[in-house]
Amino acid sequence: MRLWSLHPGLLDRPGLTACWREGLLAQAVLAGRTRGYTRHPQLERFLQQPDPMAAIGAYLSGVADAAHARGYRFDRERIDVPGPASRMTVTDGQLEYEWAHLRAKLAQRSPERLRFARRPVPHPLFAVERGPIEPWERP
Repeated sequence: MRLWSLHPGLLDRPGLTACWREGLLAQAVLAGRTRGYTRHPQLERFLQQPDPMAAIGAYLSGVADAAHARGYRFDRERIDVPGPASRMTVTDGQLEYEWAHLRAKLAQRSPERLRFARRPVPHPLFAVERGPIEPWERP
């Protein structure tokens, strides 16, 4: 499961659709609808929020917005709690780590997409603060 801190507009088509599917899986885990992935480290930051379901809903809404901007139709009806959530934070170290990871994926899978990916931009849900890679990341 990869719940990117990067803006979903930076992802290529396979990455964007995978992000949507994995976000829906994370939502199912947080809602208690599945027993798998309950200890996945990337869920930690959502579980730490006052309303984890609103946080994952806001995350999925950002992914759906990026998909819509590119002409894809992701079913927003699948978002349990699409309402607003408090902004979450992500460290600049985490963003840089994910940026390197994404650029390596794009270089292999979608080199033409690298032209659009000039610098790391966070998902709209996240505010960036200085710091190292997040403690939940497993490099």
